Amino acid sequence: MQGESEVVVLRLGHRPGRDDRMTTHIGLTARALGADRALLVGDASQSETTVRDITTRFGGPFDVEVVDSYRDIIRDWAGTVVHLTMYGERVQDVEEDIRAAHAEGPVLVVVGAEKVPFEVYDYADFNVGVTNQPHSEVAALSVFLDRLFEGRELEREWEDAEREVIPMETGKRVEEVE
Repeated sequence: MQGESEVVVLRLGHRPGRDDRMTTHIGLTARALGADRALLVGDASQSETTVRDITTRFGGPFDVEVVDSYRDIIRDWAGTVVHLTMYGERVQDVEEDIRAAHAEGPVLVVVGAEKVPFEVYDYADFNVGVTNQPHSEVAALSVFLDRLFEGRELEREWEDAEREVIPMETGKRVEEVE
């Protein structure tokens, strides 16, 4: 979020056909809930296109990029690496430490797809579980970002939006931004 250290979401792996929707939702969730950009590993150009289109229509700033490999990104990250996994420490036990690390520098949030190689657990400064029960990586990212930003992401102002959703009790309303 603006005025804070960068938060980047790294989506590990992408299986075309199987992960298209999930990878797109990782990018959209990262954007909507306060991350600055998303890196999608693998053949995820369709997801990249969708996230760019939503950012153009509903505002930013937010960037998304398809990358070939995650290893150099994680290994060379100049900040804190948080790996979201149901096998990690409970988010409620480490969230303050992660917020303190974020106050000092950028955070890379690693979200798995297929089986996550053990080296990712080793590279991570924090292996974090939002629950130790089977769940979606989109749900894990949502809970984690909300805990990281303590709800501030819900008040975000969007720049250069073409359209805006108008909150209402019933129905759907999207208006062109003047």
